[in-house]
Amino acid sequence: MGIDIAEADFTPQMTRAFAQRLQDNLIALRQVLEWPHFGRGEGSLGAELEMYLIDADGRPRCVNREVQEAAGDPQLTLELNRYNLEYNLSPHRLSARPFEATEREMLARLSWLQAQAATFDARIVTIGILPTLTQADFGPDSMTDRTRYHVLVDGLKRSRGSQFEVHIDGRSPLDLHMDDVTLEGANTSFQIHYRVAPDAYADTFNAVQLVTPLVVAIAGNSPGLFGHDLWCETRIPLFKQSIDTRIKDRYHWHQSPRVGFGNGWVRQGAHELFAESVLLYPPFFPICGEENPLVAVARGKVPALEELRLHQGSVWLWNRPVYDDADGGHLRIELRVLPAGPTPIDMVANAALYIGLAEGLRPQINRLLPGLPFTLAEYNLYRAAQFGLDASLVWPDTAQSACRERPVSELLAELLPIAREGLHSIGIEASEAERYLSVIEQRLASRQTGAQWQRKAMAARIDGRSAPHAAQVMLEDYYNRSVSNTPVGEWT
Repeated sequence: MGIDIAEADFTPQMTRAFAQRLQDNLIALRQVLEWPHFGRGEGSLGAELEMYLIDADGRPRCVNREVQEAAGDPQLTLELNRYNLEYNLSPHRLSARPFEATEREMLARLSWLQAQAATFDARIVTIGILPTLTQADFGPDSMTDRTRYHVLVDGLKRSRGSQFEVHIDGRSPLDLHMDDVTLEGANTSFQIHYRVAPDAYADTFNAVQLVTPLVVAIAGNSPGLFGHDLWCETRIPLFKQSIDTRIKDRYHWHQSPRVGFGNGWVRQGAHELFAESVLLYPPFFPICGEENPLVAVARGKVPALEELRLHQGSVWLWNRPVYDDADGGHLRIELRVLPAGPTPIDMVANAALYIGLAEGLRPQINRLLPGLPFTLAEYNLYRAAQFGLDASLVWPDTAQSACRERPVSELLAELLPIAREGLHSIGIEASEAERYLSVIEQRLASRQTGAQWQRKAMAARIDGRSAPHAAQVMLEDYYNRSVSNTPVGEWT
């Protein structure tokens, strides 16, 4: 999704040619999805981990390119701002204890990256939003010098036509205006890639959407920005607003947001999701590849669909469809809503809960969805992000004539056995499922997420200190606990 580009100046002819090639991609994709062998095979789990680089005082350290070059690892990539990195973790087959393998790899790579970063007087921390950020940490000077990012920022600014506005309510609301989109770089996430067979795609995608608010509520790790106490998962409104290109007018139509929950329940399969991205969002990178996808399909070759994949990288749905021509071609769902941190075991536990709930509810998804309009599923996401484990969500009840509002903590406790069944149904061994779902159970029992710990820790440290100094002290404590890999539900 982060494919780099070499060109920055696009002509009208390039835009027209790209639009036509996107249409050809959709035709080729429909044909490929009809192949009986396409996308078959064992499921897999992969992930991307975004990280902050900080100095000894917990302030952002702008040395991402230096660390990447010293590391020499192709799985380590640059992010939008110069104090962020992303590590692309290896995919693991579902039969190969994928959650444990992901946790082991994360621990090993983070330890190794800490050593690389130390060479440049930096440390790695996994947290949704760094609490020591100031407005001076954003703007053109903070952006990674990469052609893709320059083109993206310019395209978003042209689409917006005015300053980007951020208005987030909370205990101390935040209102600000930015001239560019570098505020998006305040967000770091743990993104899960889940391989799904084409014939199960619609039901699995809908199940993922249904359970997303439940996982967000218990995974929050981003309680504020610039000293403002905001949402349990502030990343969600911040990311949405920091690159929102729409000028909203109640008397006129406006485009669908490029960051969002989607436009409705999936009715048929993956193709409609890709078609939506092509037809709803103008492209920012009109660069055609060398392969003609229709010719490739006619020859029986799995097409690369270069243009579609390039375009998908500029549409940031919280759950995003992914096409990949690797391994004979397959489809994935990219689950993008979860924050980085606090620890590897917490992040993997979130992933296990997410996939377990989705797979556990998938067999009954078509009985559940008529009882929950899509607008209410989206409502649930924002309530979960705002209030965390104190949220109440609207939930379908097939035994009654209407959906009703229920505490999210009650729903999670009720659905944990279904998450276990879901993991078992895809071949996850009982001991592996138990290891990670017990982390969720413990977090639910203590009612302590990363966001709640940060809030309590900040309140305990601000007495007699300025807010910036209290944030620095709190972050240092967070950092030490994070590298210990002790689940956040056990932090005191």
